[in-house]
Amino acid sequence: MHDLDRRLLAALRDCGSDRRVAAAARALSCAGEHGALWLAAGLTGAALDRERRADWLRATALTAAAHLTSMGVKRVVRRPRPDAEPLGGVSPIFAGPRPSGRRPLVRTAGRHSFPSSHATSAAAAAVAYGALRPAGARLVPPLAAAMCVSRLVVGVHYPSDVAAGAALGALTAKLGSDWARSGGDRG
Repeated sequence: MHDLDRRLLAALRDCGSDRRVAAAARALSCAGEHGALWLAAGLTGAALDRERRADWLRATALTAAAHLTSMGVKRVVRRPRPDAEPLGGVSPIFAGPRPSGRRPLVRTAGRHSFPSSHATSAAAAAVAYGALRPAGARLVPPLAAAMCVSRLVVGVHYPSDVAAGAALGALTAKLGSDWARSGGDRG
């Protein structure tokens, strides 16, 4: 499994050799740091959609909770990022050379990789915000998917990190979606 993870990462990381792709991936990675894009989107939804303000705030809370959950899982799993492996050397945990042979395109806030917190908050936002308005269901998922792919293009996550993060975010938001739409303790 790890060999497939490394090969997929190398193939997607190679997309970053195109300057336009690299710039877009860097921008998405920066915007998604600490869930900032998704939290701002939820707060904007709350400000603009007065009729569902409380629902937007609860959906934003779900997105934040998913992000915090992923950070907790990272501290338990402690999988090193692809960039933590010596260039051309052997990882102390996973045998084999660095996936792309190149440095990551962005710096990271932490050194642990699993799960991707960017993917977790992106998937949580896609589920939570998508349930509130049809426009959210159409607009957020493609942006969330792009956010997930960006973490591979910039070379800071393995595909399994992103897949696990997206699953964690979607599950967290789905489990809380009734609460988010019901008015909290009214339901």
